[in-house]
Amino acid sequence: MDEEIRKQVIRNAFQHGGKADPGSVIGKIMGLFPEVRSDPKGLAGKIAEQAKLVNSMSPDLLEETVKNEFPEFMVKEKRVQEHRLPDLDGVAGSVVMRMAPSPSGPLHLGHSRMAILNDEYVKRYGGRLILRIEDTNPDNIDPFAYSQIPMDLEWLGVKVSEVVIQSERFELYYAEALKLIKLGNAYVCHCKQQDFRDLKLKGIACPHRSNSVKVNTEEFEEMINGAFMPGSATLVIKTDLTHPNPSIRDWIAFRVVNADHPRTGKKYHAYPMMNFSVAVDDHYLGLTHVIRGKDHLNNTEKQKYIFQYNGWALPIYYHYGLITIPETILKTSIIKRGILEGKFTGWDDVRLGTLLALKKRGYSAAVIRRYWVESGLREIDADFSWEIFNAMNKEIIDPQAKRFWFVRNPVSIKVRSPAPLHSRAPYHPGQPGLGFRTYDLGTDFTIFVQKDDWDRIGDGEAIRLKDLCIVIKNGNTGNFDDREVTKGNPLKIIHWCPSDSERFNVSLPDGTVDTGLLEPLAIDYTGIAQFERYGYVNKTSGEAFFLYR
Repeated sequence: MDEEIRKQVIRNAFQHGGKADPGSVIGKIMGLFPEVRSDPKGLAGKIAEQAKLVNSMSPDLLEETVKNEFPEFMVKEKRVQEHRLPDLDGVAGSVVMRMAPSPSGPLHLGHSRMAILNDEYVKRYGGRLILRIEDTNPDNIDPFAYSQIPMDLEWLGVKVSEVVIQSERFELYYAEALKLIKLGNAYVCHCKQQDFRDLKLKGIACPHRSNSVKVNTEEFEEMINGAFMPGSATLVIKTDLTHPNPSIRDWIAFRVVNADHPRTGKKYHAYPMMNFSVAVDDHYLGLTHVIRGKDHLNNTEKQKYIFQYNGWALPIYYHYGLITIPETILKTSIIKRGILEGKFTGWDDVRLGTLLALKKRGYSAAVIRRYWVESGLREIDADFSWEIFNAMNKEIIDPQAKRFWFVRNPVSIKVRSPAPLHSRAPYHPGQPGLGFRTYDLGTDFTIFVQKDDWDRIGDGEAIRLKDLCIVIKNGNTGNFDDREVTKGNPLKIIHWCPSDSERFNVSLPDGTVDTGLLEPLAIDYTGIAQFERYGYVNKTSGEAFFLYR
């Protein structure tokens, strides 16, 4: 309890200009330790004594103490607010919505926004959430993604009603393309790619645009049957050649592909482009609302032509602003190349921004949902804030994150005491029910401390070994000192490990590894932990992955 009193007094002082108010701390301590409510005067005396010590600290010493011992105080606490996504327009009963990732790899943090927002609305209104895997580009498919994407969504808590794979729907796309040809709204083009672009920019019709329905039908069937080489024929949707946005003018709906597809091999030769297959699927799957990034605004306008030509009812579209996610790697091509070259260990390498990597580091799926819900459907672009994300995650994981000691760059010191010493450190200062780590150390024993901690202490200087005792430094020896406090000059506190601690590694997000000693009672623990004065980690049986300070 004494350590918790000190912690809460330091927190209060740090948040109020360097001066702690004892009255503001007493309620917090009573909440954490109900047994002290029977002696409020005694508790108030202890808090007042600690406040006197803390209030005597210089601003620099207070900040250094917070930075070294309680770095979480450096993040300004924000008032908890209820965040709710805005209601959708045009909801008549339930909704049908979709997520449409490409199977180029597992999902990453950016993909999760689309998944969470759609899932939130389907859970609010009821209905169906369709996972549509858009695998119509055989050159950019990782077969692993077909099974991993559903598992990523399951981890996020996203409930999928139906899985649709586009490579299984080519016959539908062909039938719809032939319908548009017969309506005079599509034609087969044989222009070279650059020539076609130049004509679009000038608003000039391609020479094949006026071909008859009969010719276009025959040539599209030849595309389907593999009569053309890649690049020699495309199916183009007619739009408005005077449209102010050249991208919306006649756009390609099908191309010839001779590559092997992981699921269908060489069965198909005419492959639908994204805008065509998406429009057809959105109609036949009964989509009522579509939520996606505003980088799809042009695609939405293109897809509307398919709906218009067929007389289909449009879904209601929402386009959210783009979020730039710094300090991580999301691009699938870079990750794939890095894995092949041995730069990354896999899709779950902690340097990456994949959901697999975030899970491995110890992030909660709940924080991803909370962050995107609070970001909402705003149309403005923004930067992703790791500071806010980490603070949110800490609120979720901290209550059950056990505390342990991990000593980097260890040096051994002798501790000498006239009487046997015992250490009793809480697994969590705010959760007494989690119990304590206890070590019986004797009168003359060896411990390990961090070299930089010990080097900063001068001979003859007193230092507090956390949850153990105060010692006076004498070379590589710490001699027990029975003072309780150093009045007017609060002691520095360092952590330590017993002599039977084990060698242990922590992998960091930048690819480096911290090596040190881990206290014995932590060896068999697995899960989220806080290595005191180091940071939060996700500990596995043999190593740990750094989360943040």
